[in-house]
Amino acid sequence: MITHIRVAVYAALFLVMGTLPVVAQDIALTSRDGKVELSGTLLGFDGEFYRVATEYGELTIDSSGVQCAGPGCPNLDNFVAELQLSGSATMGRVLMPALIDAFASRNGYRAVKDDEAENRFTYRLEDEKTNQTVALFLFSASNADEGFADLLADEADIVMSLREMRPQERLLAREAGLGDMKGPNRSRVLALDAVVPVVSVSNPIHSISPLMLAQVFSGKISNWKTLGGPDAPIDLHLPDDSSGLAQAIHDQVMRPALLDFAQEITRHDDLAELAAAVEKDSLSIGITSYAEQHGTAILTLSGSCGFSLDVSRLAIKTEDYPLTAPMFLYFPARRLPQIAREFLSFTRSPNAQLVIRRAGFVDQTAEEIPVEEQGNRFANAIAVAGPEISLDELKMMTATLTPMARLTTSFRFEAGSVRLDAQSRSNVQQLARALEVGQYDTRRLLFVGFSDGKGAAFANRKIALRRAEAVRQAVIAAAITVNLDRVALDVDAFGEAMPMACDDSAWGRQANRRVEVWVR
Repeated sequence: MITHIRVAVYAALFLVMGTLPVVAQDIALTSRDGKVELSGTLLGFDGEFYRVATEYGELTIDSSGVQCAGPGCPNLDNFVAELQLSGSATMGRVLMPALIDAFASRNGYRAVKDDEAENRFTYRLEDEKTNQTVALFLFSASNADEGFADLLADEADIVMSLREMRPQERLLAREAGLGDMKGPNRSRVLALDAVVPVVSVSNPIHSISPLMLAQVFSGKISNWKTLGGPDAPIDLHLPDDSSGLAQAIHDQVMRPALLDFAQEITRHDDLAELAAAVEKDSLSIGITSYAEQHGTAILTLSGSCGFSLDVSRLAIKTEDYPLTAPMFLYFPARRLPQIAREFLSFTRSPNAQLVIRRAGFVDQTAEEIPVEEQGNRFANAIAVAGPEISLDELKMMTATLTPMARLTTSFRFEAGSVRLDAQSRSNVQQLARALEVGQYDTRRLLFVGFSDGKGAAFANRKIALRRAEAVRQAVIAAAITVNLDRVALDVDAFGEAMPMACDDSAWGRQANRRVEVWVR
């Protein structure tokens, strides 16, 4: 008698002796020799494997070893793969369709959009030669909350989100049998964006500190005069509070300042509407995404020490701009149809990165930034020189880095943690794949650690060196097939010698703690 069956069961299940009773449910699966039968409710079919809810739990069974009977049996001859996608409207309406169109055109398919209802639509992939439908991408494009709720209800195969999954959501997912959503291959950074404060181009204010930005949206600062503008009240605009972007804004702008949003804020379901409202009102300020700034003016993030941080495509890639917003895809621990797996593999390709950029978002392709295009970084280093950072140390750093170029692939850490943040964890995989395919063969990569200025300079350099070595080891571990005889991977550290932001705030210190990659 069978007393236990693992969640993933393949054709080997049918080597077990005995016959299982058939109950009138959706399907009955019978082994080819007819000795074993299994009944249950069909949860999904990916063209190769059945996913069935049975009295033993959820089982995954190889279709090649069984015959299917019952009303729930799929058509094996004209199988149409289905992929349910739920979550971020920005990703669902703009980015994912652009990637689907590109994937279809490269693989002999035709992508056809069918609108069904508000926020719901389907992309059909049709074979251009036979006109047969081979796949359906079914979208529910609303917000991250709805996406994760659909995942827990087994109504989504992929969640699109502008924020990371919350601890409570991960707990519920584990309890629902979806596996550890924080584990490997459960999430992926698809593209990059950023949170930006915007005003009308006619507004006289051009910069704002992160703390003042939080105070404005908490209501503590309510008049433009406090910011150096006219004596007039400030009108506030934000995305809808259920959106992933709004939650990312809270996490990155409000939480570090220990403040909450004011009640008197105009919320927008559509980011284009938010930008339009700010653009036509010189007394308003909004926070939106870099990709959806439209005709507004982005405020520079400033600090009391005189350093400022402008947003740009390269600054988002390197996370030198601190308010980055990675765009996530989340997956449950189950197989997806083959064409869906091929599509997800395509999203990592160089061609897909070009599509991401053309769609207005920031791609993850590593770029090399020559020293002469480093902006104010070396000037900042000179500005902080003093008793702890001597001129000789700055000369040594300059001599080391000047012959090299900086990669946009950088690594930063979660607040108050030694764990890499989401974008950096994605960068580990990106750099590892580049090493595996020989992109940097015969070249030297230098992992360079930097720190904030809190504490003694000597201790900070040691900490930065340990972080650089940890990142190097993480990349090597991820690059399983790399030939380390073909590439040099070294480490160095210069501690607090090249700050990106002022050290007088938590967000500034976090921006300064980083590991850069330089290449020669």
